[in-house]
Amino acid sequence: MARVRYGPRTEDEIRAAKQARSVLPDIWSTGVVAVWESDPDAVAQVLPAPLKPADRPLVRVNISQVDIFGSPLGAGSFAVAAQHGAQSGWYPLVMPMTTERALIGGREVFGEPKKLGEVAVARDGDAVTARLGRHGIDFVEVHGRVSGELEPPAPAEKVDFYFKFLPAVDGDGFDLDPVLVHCTRVERVRKLEAVDGEVILRESAFDPVADLPVRRLLEITIGEKTSDQRGRVVERVSAEALLPFVHQRYDDPAQVLDSVPLPPQSGEA
Repeated sequence: MARVRYGPRTEDEIRAAKQARSVLPDIWSTGVVAVWESDPDAVAQVLPAPLKPADRPLVRVNISQVDIFGSPLGAGSFAVAAQHGAQSGWYPLVMPMTTERALIGGREVFGEPKKLGEVAVARDGDAVTARLGRHGIDFVEVHGRVSGELEPPAPAEKVDFYFKFLPAVDGDGFDLDPVLVHCTRVERVRKLEAVDGEVILRESAFDPVADLPVRRLLEITIGEKTSDQRGRVVERVSAEALLPFVHQRYDDPAQVLDSVPLPPQSGEA
């Protein structure tokens, strides 16, 4: 009888897959990063407990493109600076991805707030444009001109905070207690350039990043980077405290607000 591919893998196959994941080659991406100071109250409002605001109300958008084994991938992140105890890091609100594979792995393993979307980085000479889009709206756009080369920084460790959870089958709360994940990356940069430009945040009901306005733009860069990634669960968190923030992960938990409003009927205002 022919082997059914949906059937179980052998122990050797499982072992080989695990080993292959641990020895992935460096994957370099080309990305635009913008950092700005926003409204302190707005940043504080988007942080679920036990996260706290950082010393400065910083927002960072990262828009990258990478070729993974011949398959193009666009990856984005819109995050605010946060603190968990003594650990400083970033709390992403939305992470658009252009492929389902990239989306599922990050959401199911680490709890990343990934959603399918449009991600683009384009360069024409010194002109640079990068954007994040969903539902037909480019809700973040960064554009400008390269103004000069920068010294690539030394390898640096960066931490992102994620909440990993599963909505309950019956629609009431969670199936299991949610957990807070520290995701640590060691980032290496081989090329970095400064960009003089601007960040545009457009109104979107599904990705309301416009609520975190650019009060003072600190920097825009374009560079070539690679990083590893490892995560760990640091604590279980209050389901009651996290429930009001579930809409950050999903456009709407029950999908009841996802439809386009119906046009007025005849005779209605």
